[in-house]
Amino acid sequence: MASGDDSPIFEDDESPPYSLEKMTDLVAVWDVALSDGVHKIEFEHGTTSGKRVVYVDGKEEVRREWMFKLVGKETFCVGAAKTKATINIDAVSGFAYEYTLEINGKSLKKYMENRSKTTNTWVLHLDGEDFRVVLG
Repeated sequence: MASGDDSPIFEDDESPPYSLEKMTDLVAVWDVALSDGVHKIEFEHGTTSGKRVVYVDGKEEVRREWMFKLVGKETFCVGAAKTKATINIDAVSGFAYEYTLEINGKSLKKYMENRSKTTNTWVLHLDGEDFRVVLG
């Protein structure tokens, strides 16, 4: 170890305070309200390896390793009605990327605006449980 270096040293019986297996390339998280509830979509993008992983409600839906093309699209389904969702990956500048989510071919913002115009939603709390009622 070089003099003046503040890097930690771990004895053989010690381990670092983090695990490499648990490190992720999480770059975006969206909450999407559909008729069957609110779904959490998480996206990992390894900008050096090209890895792409999509999770819906904590369950892995798409995994692609060693993609040579760092930009593009990932399409998958969300919810009981298998609603089509697409994550767009665009280069902004250098090695910076922009991630946008489309639901049924519309931007998430536009989809939510249209949905609020065409449906009424209530959440009822009965016997300690939440029930979602959607009229469309």
